[in-house]
Amino acid sequence: MNYDNLLKVALAGALTFGVVSVATASPAPNGANDMKSANMAMTKCYGINAAHKNDCKSPGHSCAGQDSKARDANAFVAVPAGLCEKIDGGSTTPVDKA
Repeated sequence: MNYDNLLKVALAGALTFGVVSVATASPAPNGANDMKSANMAMTKCYGINAAHKNDCKSPGHSCAGQDSKARDANAFVAVPAGLCEKIDGGSTTPVDKA
């Protein structure tokens, strides 16, 4: 094997190793920051839903995902406790329709 072929094989191997190691790298799981953690307290946040993305029944419909109005003050989305107050338009209480 001549020097040029040996150099090409070595470079190809190094490139393959680099691509494989980058493709398989992933961050370690962190249970404290996991949004789906079972022990995280959730609260109802009204007025922040996207259209058809509400979590449960609200005035005008009887099921999750049926609210056609985005940011409906009577539709809620479950969020981690303490986050609702930080979201623009978020409220922990629904608007009373009298």
